Amino acid sequence: MTEYINLKTPLSDSTIEKLKAGDKVRISGILYTGRDAAHKRLIEMIESGEELPFDVKGQLLYYVGPTPAKPGQVIGSAGPTTSYRMDAYAPTLIKMGLKGMIGKGGRSKEVIEAMKTNKAVYFAAVGGAAALIAKTIKRVEIIAFEDLGTEAVRKMEVENFPAIVVNDTKGNDLYNIGREKYKIPV
Repeated sequence: MTEYINLKTPLSDSTIEKLKAGDKVRISGILYTGRDAAHKRLIEMIESGEELPFDVKGQLLYYVGPTPAKPGQVIGSAGPTTSYRMDAYAPTLIKMGLKGMIGKGGRSKEVIEAMKTNKAVYFAAVGGAAALIAKTIKRVEIIAFEDLGTEAVRKMEVENFPAIVVNDTKGNDLYNIGREKYKIPV
């Protein structure tokens, strides 16, 4: 049986520092959502001295553009989007206290360095399991940039949202660890 670490948001430095690349987690609490268009606006707000629509300290950002909910559902499919598109914006949010991001794919050296310096982690959610992930989402409300449609910033209440730690606070990278395991000696 797979062991999971149960996490409750918001996350503290001490919780984040215990996580290691490869740990399987289940997240409960609040996640905020946003993709590249929303990130661009968040950074513009920061640069112009405006208050953000949510306090990033201790929070997790889920890179998702959910589909509309069918009748009787809270949300439609809600699978992760490719994370590197947010790499230009992530270090600023991490420096402000963001504790983690959830998406798919690798991150840039700048993002990994910001995670090491500021105690944050990057989680992968399983792409292709969007309908299953949606079942962990209990409540959703748009809190900013409604004009962006699926890319609006949402506040999501989740219960046992499954993810895997890809990058930890030490700079370990699960994708590199995986490649090393299967490297053929020359």
